[in-house]
Amino acid sequence: MALGPREVMPGGSGLTPPPPTEESRQPMPFTPVSFAVIGVSVVVFALGLFNPSIKEWGLLYGPYVKAGEWYRVGAFLFTHGGIIHLVFNMSTVWTLGRVLELNIGSLRFLLVSVITGIGSAVFVMWINPAIPTVGASGMILGWLGAMLPLATKAGRSQLLMVLAQVAVISFLPGVSWAGHLGGVAFGLGCGFALRGGPAFFRAAAPVLLFAAAVLTVLFGTGRLGSL
Repeated sequence: MALGPREVMPGGSGLTPPPPTEESRQPMPFTPVSFAVIGVSVVVFALGLFNPSIKEWGLLYGPYVKAGEWYRVGAFLFTHGGIIHLVFNMSTVWTLGRVLELNIGSLRFLLVSVITGIGSAVFVMWINPAIPTVGASGMILGWLGAMLPLATKAGRSQLLMVLAQVAVISFLPGVSWAGHLGGVAFGLGCGFALRGGPAFFRAAAPVLLFAAAVLTVLFGTGRLGSL
């Protein structure tokens, strides 16, 4: 679902361009982080068509991480199981991700994306470490979680409805409910930090990132057992 910035958050940036007309055509707002997520994901998928080992390379799988393959904590976000999986996630990045990036700025959006992406991996390694996981959906749901504390009352109702629908989908076979839950949980933390203002976010973001990194190490090395 595409939500304009004024529909979701008070004080929307107004950067989303109006529909082009014959009299005036506005350039597309530049959202580098969202574009990068889409670009890297498409390239990884395309390479995987020619070399199936690329998908294996991008799996988030507890035993591989425990063996020292820490890059998987980030690589799995850009690896997708099939064309439908890729198109669905990237279309959401194009709509939801760009809305949030335009509202909070690319640097803060990048920090939120890293925190929620790692947070998604943390919950996977905590709850389902033996189930191979791929996809950006945990990070994407982290964006939804971050938007909740910032949303207007009407926008919050829409976001909660979307999250309720995703919660049902998350328990379908082959869908990582643990990754979704981790993304939302860390996203909420980011959202409350953003709500506190720029200075508060600058102080809180490193704490959230450090917490996600420490939990990744603890669960990844098996020092904290899985459920």
